[in-house]
Amino acid sequence: MTFLLTLLAAIFVLGPLIALHEWGHYIVARLCGVKVLTYSIGFGPKLFGWTSKKSGIDYRISALPLGGYVKMLDAREGEVAKEEQHLAFNHQHPLKKIAISAAGPIMNFVIAIALFWVLFMTPSEQLATKIGQVLPETPAATAQLPVGETIVAIDSHDVQSWEGINYRLAGRMGETGNVSITLQSDAATPNIATANIDATNVETSNAVQTYQVPVTAFMQGEAKGQDALTSFGMLPWQPDIVPVIGELTPDGAAIRQGLEVGDRITAINGEEITDWISATRIIRDNPETLLPFTVLRDEKPIQLQIMPQGKKDNLGNDFGQIGARVAESDIVIPDAYKTTVVYGAGESLVKSFEKTEQLAVMTLSSMGKMLSGMIGLDNLSGPITIAKVAKQSFDISWQMVLSTAALISLSLAVLNLLPIPVLDGGHIVYHFIELIRGKPLSEGVQMVGLNIGLLLLVGFMVLAIGNDISRLF
Repeated sequence: MTFLLTLLAAIFVLGPLIALHEWGHYIVARLCGVKVLTYSIGFGPKLFGWTSKKSGIDYRISALPLGGYVKMLDAREGEVAKEEQHLAFNHQHPLKKIAISAAGPIMNFVIAIALFWVLFMTPSEQLATKIGQVLPETPAATAQLPVGETIVAIDSHDVQSWEGINYRLAGRMGETGNVSITLQSDAATPNIATANIDATNVETSNAVQTYQVPVTAFMQGEAKGQDALTSFGMLPWQPDIVPVIGELTPDGAAIRQGLEVGDRITAINGEEITDWISATRIIRDNPETLLPFTVLRDEKPIQLQIMPQGKKDNLGNDFGQIGARVAESDIVIPDAYKTTVVYGAGESLVKSFEKTEQLAVMTLSSMGKMLSGMIGLDNLSGPITIAKVAKQSFDISWQMVLSTAALISLSLAVLNLLPIPVLDGGHIVYHFIELIRGKPLSEGVQMVGLNIGLLLLVGFMVLAIGNDISRLF
């Protein structure tokens, strides 16, 4: 049942994105006077569809839902009647060819902007960007960032949400230098004593403090497979949940190694535990490591040895899991750590463009870092991970569904614009060369490029699907 729901979620999210990407190619081709033969969602054998009596276009849904295509009249692919030569794609001006090839990725950019626009206009209650916790032995702890202060900018870029903070920090993966953290104090004047660090590392003005934190220390945490916020060491407000076990997963590490429902965890690996968040942090950071646990059972201390099972998240990062849930408790967020975010239509549109640009640059930067070895290729994700993320978004909220769709649409746009033959970006390069030369490259040269591009694409797909499978098992 879970597999079916995951498949349906993937189809629901990916289907419209693929259809609209191909519709971009389709509509611009028709506007440019090119005859369209087939409009297909998916590859391979035709499952169902119809042929337009007016245009003769074959609209179809095909068996392999990993993309789609628009087939146009082209003399390179078959005989073209003399009276239809002007309708063939290969006889069009290079600028028309560029427009047709670019239309699909541009459509995906438009979709991402539109979805982000809707999300920005939707009022949402979020955690304020106040630092709720600073983790020990992290860059944030080394810089002694003060708990309770509001983060207003990362590297001089304004941030209004923890999502934005995470994106900015993630964008620094694999780099050197300092991360600039700007904090706004609630006090009328800044409290430099609270910072308690070398004044040369702090710039102060009107209750604003800017800290310079070495990114190299930040990257040591990233190498452990932690997310950007945890690696950096500054987290949002988190509830003080009493670490009492409420449920154990059958065959999980916890139940196999003696933990029982009702046990209260008081220490893990020598570190005192007063809340559930601290317990889960240690467990997640120590996959396949035998950890000493101290628990209270019937008010008596019990010593256990538990080894968290090694798992992988959707990005391929390792984490530990023992198969235990905390007992239910009411959670009340203090007003000081809550904020309602809402923007008008105009401001939302501006922010949607800004967010699309930021994420597109970050995606390209991440690809470059993977190719250069600055970050691991295990960060590459394929269709299985996309399907899982789509399913998880439906479990959370409709806003998360739209956000996931926007991110996937943006990724499709960036990936398709890469200058690799077979992809839209590769075709655009060919057409630019034709525009400059006054004639297209020879079919032989184009075929060599297409074959190389196909090998690269298949290689990346195999790697991405391999990463997906490793995360499952």
